[in-house]
Amino acid sequence: MSTSARLILLVCAALLSACASRPPPAPVAVKPKPVFNYSSQTFSPAAEDVLFRALGLVGTPYRWGGNTPDSGFDCSGLIGFVYRDAAGISLPRTTRELIVMRAQDVSEDALQTGDLIFFATGGGSRVSHAGIYVGEGRFVHAPQTGGTVKLDTLSKAYWQNAYLSAKRVLQPERLARNP
Repeated sequence: MSTSARLILLVCAALLSACASRPPPAPVAVKPKPVFNYSSQTFSPAAEDVLFRALGLVGTPYRWGGNTPDSGFDCSGLIGFVYRDAAGISLPRTTRELIVMRAQDVSEDALQTGDLIFFATGGGSRVSHAGIYVGEGRFVHAPQTGGTVKLDTLSKAYWQNAYLSAKRVLQPERLARNP
């Protein structure tokens, strides 16, 4: 056998033996740290009623000043309707009144189904928008003229940047009260 033939045979054998070796270990996936704590939770029947009522209104047209499914909703009109209809709770009409009502303040990592969440969509720290937290990092809200009530996620950068605070209206011992 010629030298060049032996060299080709050795190269082929080396390549074949390299293919027969063990594959490299699989890469280890690293989970990103969540912004909010979406751990499983138990919630009251009232919170469940609020959840289902709010989700049932997804797709209802937006209307500034609206507070019924027939006329459409703005963000605070949606919240007032859902709490009145699903839990028998009357809430203040505007986002400015909602954010100052006497109710438990809730940190972002302790959100529960039924909590009200507040945003400053115009920048700064003045409340301009609100929604109902439904769990797993999602909330229902009536966002804008020409739109509809929708299910959205808090993980979007827009909502993270605009987030102000949250309040818990549904509590086992007591209900939220107007100031």
